[in-house]
Amino acid sequence: MTNLPLFLAASVAITAAPGPDNLQVLARGISQGRAAGLVAALGFAAGLTFHTTLAAFGVAAILRSSPLAFEIVKVAGGLYLIWIGFKALTSRGLASAHDRPPQPLSAVFRQSIVGNMMNPKVTLFFVVFLPQFVDPSGTQRVALQMIELGAVFMLQTLAIFSLFGLFAGTLGIWLKRRPRAGIWLDRLAGVTFIALGLRVALRD
Repeated sequence: MTNLPLFLAASVAITAAPGPDNLQVLARGISQGRAAGLVAALGFAAGLTFHTTLAAFGVAAILRSSPLAFEIVKVAGGLYLIWIGFKALTSRGLASAHDRPPQPLSAVFRQSIVGNMMNPKVTLFFVVFLPQFVDPSGTQRVALQMIELGAVFMLQTLAIFSLFGLFAGTLGIWLKRRPRAGIWLDRLAGVTFIALGLRVALRD
């Protein structure tokens, strides 16, 4: 695949752009520290195997061509984001997370995987983006090429999201010393997630 450097550059740019997944990694790191941020990063990266499998074996193409199937996934993903926003709005602030029992890292990992799998924009992205870097006339099968591209995307996502998690842990220490700042950031995050959820669920 001669276009691999271009694919990697485009993938890094897309992954680093603000979005629901990396915002959730930041939220986990702020509320529970670096370990939770890193586990969330690993969960979101692992969730990409789902989208890679769909794209590689053609199921995602069927999903994209079926208005009803895509509508169900889109609405489910939007409702999931709205639920995250509601939880943030009703919490006592990210900075107060240290005075309540932390969530097990296994639950953080599991919820991060589900969050990534329920994002229809990721599915659509893999359907549209990956085939542009596949050589149908190459010696490798198309499905194998797409699996390799998905693995590259997953690895760079893990690297970038891990940096987000580490940064969020440092920010969390600062927020614990300033409870009011943490509460307002929580409210802002809640409104942001609800707006994203409504946009995903209602957008044509």
